[in-house]
Amino acid sequence: MSAVIVYESMFGNTRSVAEALARGIGHHTKTTIVNVNDAGTRFPDADLVLVGGPTHIHGLSSPTTREEAERWSHDPAKNVALAQKVPGIGIREWLAGLAGTAGEFVAFDTRADAAAVLTGSAAKHIRKSLTKAGGHAFADDESFTMRNNQIDTAELVRAERLGEGLGSRLASDLT
Repeated sequence: MSAVIVYESMFGNTRSVAEALARGIGHHTKTTIVNVNDAGTRFPDADLVLVGGPTHIHGLSSPTTREEAERWSHDPAKNVALAQKVPGIGIREWLAGLAGTAGEFVAFDTRADAAAVLTGSAAKHIRKSLTKAGGHAFADDESFTMRNNQIDTAELVRAERLGEGLGSRLASDLT
């Protein structure tokens, strides 16, 4: 039994959520975290794959929004540092280039702390792409909100609890 988490992160927030999810799932199964730039061109071979990224302009990041994130990292007023392997490719390009059929997945994102109707959701786009690729949603999409470009500790606790629940369900479904 195994789980893989593929993430894209501009400023480290989505990576932090991926790590929290992995801590929770890891109580039940071997879990690997992979930056999208290292994810390869095939859907990961695992019982469950979690795919997440930051919400940019109501959806997935693009080369343009990743370039903007890089410019933000040079603006002291923004108070953000660019994560490693950025800009690189994003979840959008990875999904478009995937070979093979997707399996069981969970889509997640990070977004500003406002109503989804105002911010959009990268997870919604991830789910649509993976469903189109033959995948099956294992659970509902999940958004983790940020304030002032920072993920809150309470959101990381929530991510770990979600991971614990997903891992427990995966373990019981496979036994």
